[in-house]
Amino acid sequence: MGSEFGATAESKAQIDLGPVTIWWVVWACIWTTVLVAGMVYLIINRNMPTLRIRGLGLSLTSIVILHLYWIPTQFGTMLGAVLPGDCGYWLMGTLLPCGIALFHGSNTRFLHVANQQKKFVEGDNLEGPLVAPPSGVIGRFKRLKYTHKILIYVGTAMFAQVFLTILMWLISRKYHSSWGIPGTEVTGTPMEVLTKQGAGWEWWPGVVSQFFWSWIVAPIVLWKSRKIHDTHGWRIQTIGCAVAGLHATPMWLIGLYVPAMAPVNKVWVPPQWICLSIMIIEIFTVLLPCWEVMRHQTLRQETLDSIARWEVKVKSTNSEEKSIQSESTMVASMISGWKSNNSTTSLHSRDSILTMGALEHVLERNPGPLQEFSALREFSGENIVFLTNVAEWRNKLPDAMKDRLAMGEKNNRDIIRSAFNRALHIYAEFISVRHAEFPVNISHQELKKLEDIFEKPTRLIYGEERECDPTSPFDKFAFDLPSPASADSEKTMQSAMAAPIRDRVQYWGDIPAGFEASIFDAAEASIKYLVLTNTWPKFIKDRRCSIESFETLKGMDV
Repeated sequence: MGSEFGATAESKAQIDLGPVTIWWVVWACIWTTVLVAGMVYLIINRNMPTLRIRGLGLSLTSIVILHLYWIPTQFGTMLGAVLPGDCGYWLMGTLLPCGIALFHGSNTRFLHVANQQKKFVEGDNLEGPLVAPPSGVIGRFKRLKYTHKILIYVGTAMFAQVFLTILMWLISRKYHSSWGIPGTEVTGTPMEVLTKQGAGWEWWPGVVSQFFWSWIVAPIVLWKSRKIHDTHGWRIQTIGCAVAGLHATPMWLIGLYVPAMAPVNKVWVPPQWICLSIMIIEIFTVLLPCWEVMRHQTLRQETLDSIARWEVKVKSTNSEEKSIQSESTMVASMISGWKSNNSTTSLHSRDSILTMGALEHVLERNPGPLQEFSALREFSGENIVFLTNVAEWRNKLPDAMKDRLAMGEKNNRDIIRSAFNRALHIYAEFISVRHAEFPVNISHQELKKLEDIFEKPTRLIYGEERECDPTSPFDKFAFDLPSPASADSEKTMQSAMAAPIRDRVQYWGDIPAGFEASIFDAAEASIKYLVLTNTWPKFIKDRRCSIESFETLKGMDV
């Protein structure tokens, strides 16, 4: 049996500069360079839709911690005979379990976002009527945003792991002879002592921690996500990382305690089985999202090129009205899932179906399929719901809203106030970074303009919310209600919370001067462009694949 880094009783206390060790050093430098470049690329493109929902802060922090364990391990064959006996112990007892815990904690965000997006398809009250959370510490914890809850869970596990690691080091005389439990010390030559320090019962808290995250938490997340099929590669990442962690700890134990593994340990030290798992996690967490960003950029450019070609074609043929009718026919055929003989040729051309006119036709006539796709596959259901809500709000605007002078007349105040309240709830549910669970992605200038008009009334209606990071819009505090004073007031509160707040509360203060019929025009145009260049081409591609699969099956039946 050898030590953590492959040292045995016959090893010499010197640095090994053989071909194997040189290879591992060069490999460590190359892979670290690739990983750092990938992380920098993700940070630069952090505002891309496919990255905004991932929560790069937690995931990249976990990767950094895991890689700080990975790098020294690659030098194990070179420095194993000269490193202190507790070096591997501290690395495996602190960096590794903390990094794994933080990674799996951040990866559960996948389930959280997927479950919350379902409300854009299934309705607002997925979990039944809302009730006032309990007061005290429990109530405060339940009102915390999702990321903070995960950090508390993971932080508690990390603290327990580090505490046990320190405790084991203190009570065992294996690493120090001046204190600790008698009988736990090790004797022999310096290399024999080093070898014995590389294994033992002191290591088992770290082993149990790895088994917990890799064999309990990861499979549970994998099982719960089995029916989720997103377009961001998030499910593939979850599967890859969950499977990658299964072999790590068992193979580390085999390499450390099975004598037959001694020849392997000379070129592949036991913790490198764990490093193999870390590398796979880094590939799926850093390099796969990089590829997704590149794929998104390519698809976006192809969409813009298709629109440009179609516009040139329409202008050259001078048949704008005919093109609109063609778009409507193709969209209806695409949504219904059937191809007519007259539209077969058109469907093979991506140019016409990818235009803004085709998108607007779907939003106006039948947004359901697109909304379902964006919520369940793209995790951007808030965009489609926002667009349909704004269109509905605009269609219900009174004539007085179209005339600035008429808006100031007393007899129009009630209908103007009604329109303002509907607009206020659209702002609170889809735009406000303090109150919306999934704020739509608009420019800072437009956001500031809308905040100046709606934010103060929103706080009066929805209550005070903590500031959240616009780059991580999915982390928010739930609506904070005051604690009921008695059992009767609690029943009243629960009954009142059974309906959405927009149906129960109205704003009766002064209407800001900037409120007008075009208040949402810029935000609507921005989100339409985002949907056109991101969700819409993926939706069309998905529908085409479904149609082609149906035609293939139909041909096989015939």
